[in-house]
Amino acid sequence: MAQAVASMAGLRGASQAVLEGSRQLGGSSRLARPGSSQPKLGRVGLRIQARAGKDDAAVGRRALVGLVAGGLAGGAFVEAVLAEARSIKVGPPPLPSGGLPGTLNSDQARDLVLPLKQRFYLQPLPPSEAAARAKESAKDIVNLKGLIDKKAWPYVQNDLRLKASYLRYDLNTVISAKPKEEKKSLKELSGKLFATIDQLDYAAKIKSTAEAEKSYAATKTALDDILAKLG
Repeated sequence: MAQAVASMAGLRGASQAVLEGSRQLGGSSRLARPGSSQPKLGRVGLRIQARAGKDDAAVGRRALVGLVAGGLAGGAFVEAVLAEARSIKVGPPPLPSGGLPGTLNSDQARDLVLPLKQRFYLQPLPPSEAAARAKESAKDIVNLKGLIDKKAWPYVQNDLRLKASYLRYDLNTVISAKPKEEKKSLKELSGKLFATIDQLDYAAKIKSTAEAEKSYAATKTALDDILAKLG
């Protein structure tokens, strides 16, 4: 396509050069016409005029040759493109992201109006699988004791917030599937649990070992209480 555009530009330039050369030749002939109103030229002027006429004629011939060559090149290029033209096979549209394991939530809209803790950004699971993942998240929170002993406070905060997000989402899924008479007690235990998790996060923020150990013990007790209710 770029070569075709270049060929067309060359053709336009060559044609303009031919027209310009013909105009110049016509102007020089008018200058040499007998009886013209132009002033007479001496020998030197006539020689310069004759030299200019020859140069203009040469320019015109070169422009004409370039025009012909450009047309031939453009025609050859078009023929080559047509000879190489092939049909393009168009396949079916790709599968949505949710068609692959672990990518279902990428096709679902987020409700950005909700508070951060209530926004959906995790892979939804059935209640039984959500309960299993909640237990894994609880185990990871219990394992933070090693980081607390090392006073690795940024790692404590990052891991705690990540696992608490999974735990909160999965507990809400499990509690919503429970009978009405069980939901109240589970919601109370869940609220107590996340209150202690917030205290542990704050203790890590202020880098207080004493507060962190106290909040960690309360968090572990609250985890045991709610996991026992989940079964």
